[in-house]
Amino acid sequence: MKIVIRPCAEADRLRLESAGVHPLLARLYAARRISSAAQLEQDFAQLLAPALLANADRAARLLADAIEERKKLLIVADYDADGATACAVGVRALRSLGATVDYLVPNRMELGYGLTPELVDIAAKRAPDLLITVDNGIASVEGVAHAKRLGIGTLVTDHHLPGDTLPDAECIVNPNQPGCGFPSKAIAGVGVMFYVMLALRAELRNRKAFENKAEPNLAALSDLVALGTVADVVPLDANNRILVSQGLKRLRAGQGKAGLNALARAAGRVPGNTNCFDLGFILGPRINAAGRLADMSLGIECLLTDDEAHAANCAQQLDRLNRERRKIEGEMLDEASAALDGLKESPGASLVLFEKGWHQGVVGLIASRMKERVHRPVVCFSTGNTKNELRGSGRSIPGFHLRDALDLVSKRAPGLILKFGGHAQAAGLTIRARDLERFQALFEQIAAELLPEAARARVVETDGELEAAYHSLDVAQLLEAQIWGQGFPPPLFCGSFRVEDQRVVGERHLKLRIRKDGERAILEAMRFNSLDPLPSRVRAAYRLGVNEFNGLKRPQITFENVEPA
Repeated sequence: MKIVIRPCAEADRLRLESAGVHPLLARLYAARRISSAAQLEQDFAQLLAPALLANADRAARLLADAIEERKKLLIVADYDADGATACAVGVRALRSLGATVDYLVPNRMELGYGLTPELVDIAAKRAPDLLITVDNGIASVEGVAHAKRLGIGTLVTDHHLPGDTLPDAECIVNPNQPGCGFPSKAIAGVGVMFYVMLALRAELRNRKAFENKAEPNLAALSDLVALGTVADVVPLDANNRILVSQGLKRLRAGQGKAGLNALARAAGRVPGNTNCFDLGFILGPRINAAGRLADMSLGIECLLTDDEAHAANCAQQLDRLNRERRKIEGEMLDEASAALDGLKESPGASLVLFEKGWHQGVVGLIASRMKERVHRPVVCFSTGNTKNELRGSGRSIPGFHLRDALDLVSKRAPGLILKFGGHAQAAGLTIRARDLERFQALFEQIAAELLPEAARARVVETDGELEAAYHSLDVAQLLEAQIWGQGFPPPLFCGSFRVEDQRVVGERHLKLRIRKDGERAILEAMRFNSLDPLPSRVRAAYRLGVNEFNGLKRPQITFENVEPA
């Protein structure tokens, strides 16, 4: 591991500071390639136009016709937070625009991912005229074809990378499909659905649908869009930052959905203080817990209800599921760590793990944890619906496009992967149980080819030293109020410290008392999920945040990476 300092364009820093941006923020933004204060404007007016999203206008006409003809619409959702929020955005918006719409979400353990022929058969029992996929569908070639045979049309809204063959749907809206010039390729599934709803409202406006009634305020859905965007860990480009900013603004103004407020309260958070961390690590995991362990319908219902009592009940159930998920994850992580420690050789360019009893809904989290430990692409498998199949979830590191790597595996060994899909940094796949060693060998070969030795070394980019005066509650709150996330990383500082005291808390964490080199003040710090004792002097990459306990707020340093000073 090597701790380095992220380069910062001095001219951009000075330009931002002269425009009135806080000096620390000016430095941080300049290091993230922000060169002017105009790039920090986050009003809805700055959003990319829906007309730039290929087929959004065509989808709008398709839906407007369906509304006029009183057709039955059925949203087919995905079982993660992005899919759940996209479903809630679609249901809420379509109902407010006069549509007859319901939703269906597959059970992860029974039906797997996407619009499969089996899921189409279940959907057909509701006699829909049009299926609308959200956060899935771009790979559902067989499912869309089966729906067509049954006389059911399909509108695909998705953001995942397409395969060689696109489904034969009535319409596909996906910024990553061939021929789409939408600049924000990183938009989440919920963002795609939000854009389709904006286009639909514009189409209905052109058809004079609002002459005798008020137009629905689709901006009211921005809190759901923000949650799905952050929880799906998509890169926060300029357009996504606007979507997240608007959603957070709504939550902080006390105008958030009942379910989001209830989830925050169930986790001991104050809805009016919601930040990006809360979206990604507090609210998102609780919604995801439903899809991982039970039925995502519970999560979607929490996002759809406006009844505070019902929202509180849903949130309590989701909170219990999340605690159960954490327990399962902890046990699986111990097993994965033991398996890694038991390897005869250190991991090469990749790591593939399998344990018979692992939970299908949690293997992705284990892959993510192990990726952080070994800094390699990791695929973790669990037993599928039959003992003859394994379902895997992978996580990758910068420089290794996971979905493309799986595509290469499938091309070199046709039939080895039964199905796969995903992004550059995360993907899922299914293989036959008997092919595990074969997959492991070929995946390692491809990783070795595509991931040079130099790229396997962990490099931790930081924002350099943080002045002693900035280790304050005001600065910590200022940082937490900004929009940070994937591709626009939260501030990570570095410095040398003397460790004055360290003790284990919560069985898995270290609580530290530290002194920054050259300073007299004693600071509090945490090192989560690590019990390895630290030497007396360390150089650390750390975050500055707010620790709130019993209503008292304090600045807190969190050590992310540590090396001897």
